[in-house]
Amino acid sequence: MEQVASPARTVILTVDDDPGVSRAVARDLRRRYGELYRIVRAESGESALAALRELKLRGAPVAVIVADYRMPEMDGIQFLEQALDIHPGARRVLLTAYADTDAAIDAINVVDLDHYLLKPWEPPEEKLYPVLDDLLLAWRASDHRPVTVTKVVGHRWSARSSAVREFLARNQVPYRWYSSEDPEGRRLLSAAGQEGLRLPLVIAPDGTALVEPGDQELAARVGLATTPATDFYDLVVIGGGPAGLGAAVYGASEGLRTVLVERSATGGQAGQSSRIENYLGFPDGVSGAQLTDRARRQALKFGAELLTAREVTGLEVNGASRVVRFSDGSAVAAHSVILATGVSYRQLDAAHASELTGCGVFYGSALTEAAACQDQDVYIVGGANSAGQAAVYLARSAKSVTVLVRGPSLSAAMSHYLVQQVDETPAISVRTNTVVDAAHGSGHLEQITVRETATGRTERIDAHWMFVFIGAAPLTDWLEGTVLRDSRGFLLTGPDLTADGRPPAGWELDRPPYHLETNVPGVFVAGDARAESAKRVASAVGEGAMAVMLVHRYLEQS
Repeated sequence: MEQVASPARTVILTVDDDPGVSRAVARDLRRRYGELYRIVRAESGESALAALRELKLRGAPVAVIVADYRMPEMDGIQFLEQALDIHPGARRVLLTAYADTDAAIDAINVVDLDHYLLKPWEPPEEKLYPVLDDLLLAWRASDHRPVTVTKVVGHRWSARSSAVREFLARNQVPYRWYSSEDPEGRRLLSAAGQEGLRLPLVIAPDGTALVEPGDQELAARVGLATTPATDFYDLVVIGGGPAGLGAAVYGASEGLRTVLVERSATGGQAGQSSRIENYLGFPDGVSGAQLTDRARRQALKFGAELLTAREVTGLEVNGASRVVRFSDGSAVAAHSVILATGVSYRQLDAAHASELTGCGVFYGSALTEAAACQDQDVYIVGGANSAGQAAVYLARSAKSVTVLVRGPSLSAAMSHYLVQQVDETPAISVRTNTVVDAAHGSGHLEQITVRETATGRTERIDAHWMFVFIGAAPLTDWLEGTVLRDSRGFLLTGPDLTADGRPPAGWELDRPPYHLETNVPGVFVAGDARAESAKRVASAVGEGAMAVMLVHRYLEQS
């Protein structure tokens, strides 16, 4: 271990039991931060803890701790858990191999992990320094006080508890989960004057106790932006999936006053994906959460505003401005609007499934529930890419994963690479020509009734975990009467509006609608909500960028 010296300088500490890796990390850190920070290197958890104690006694602040996950005697999570007691204000980063990403995700709850990095991190200019820059900025802004986190007290089979955890996780809000049946959970309930009859109890970082909070109240209390900074913008982007984030990045980076409005959490369906392996530039794949986090930080860097937990209920034309109305009656106006509302998972048409949603029946990946599926039998309903990605991810820890497919095979709707992965994973089995007729359980899912479509034979199966991916519907009902839609609710744009050679009714401009423009001039569509879109992450991001280009063209001619 290197000697600890010069207590006047803030410390970045790195620990890795591999001497070569340890030296490489320290080298890259010194090259970037050596002039302003003291870089302390250790090759075991114990020696690193000794260094932290010495720094504590000398009064030297520690800004960031970078720890390798796989170390003998004390792994990186165990080390960071003890380091947290010594320097609670230090930002914590875990170095992991690709195979250890699950452990890194679990560490978010255990040690309030700020970030995890995959090895190797070359080039550091792209993979290491941007992360450390953000963490050091956050550390300086925190005035070095201990980091406080949101606490959630809930029940395993509470639908709202599950929804709150998913909301916080998808919005990258650190939180700690306490079961209402555990001693600490009961203590927190008692302190808040609650008996546990209404869950979840959320204790915000400022100590405020919230009982069964709605998303907007929760967002405001945990520090997410929910109110626009002004009442007029150049561009309002509605929807925070890949298309919306792409539009926010390109709009803000090109000088447009841009605000993005998201009703739940940025990332959309792609943000819930456990792994995206066919996105350009990520040969080893990338999780939806990682991709979303990078895109969100990029949009904020360029000056875009991101509003969370705001539901849009109306769009009005007021002269040259486009007015977006929220569910609480407030509004924001802009020169232009990009509709990137995406789609939502279709609900399972099975008896009692709606009553058990969030209590064993989940729509989408619900990655916060994955840890509870360890050594369990899991059922996945659906046969497209989202279902395949979830099956492969859950099969890492589940006892078994059974994919229930209505059609005769997976190949009709699932990408070839995913079909191969499903076939090659021993824990996954596929039942084709099978549908779910009913869900059964008292308070939580206990059994499902499945039916073979070819024979009509039914079977009742013990099941506690069922994840549903059966297609998606556009989130466009609120636009009825304003923006033209097709028979399925997808938004019509450009050439689809002029199929008969004439402009849409009410169109007053002397040009036809631009390619992604709706029947309302200055209102554009990007991503899955557009009729005949490609339904791929890359195309959604591309449409977001293209929509911004068309916004510029529209503004120049207005």
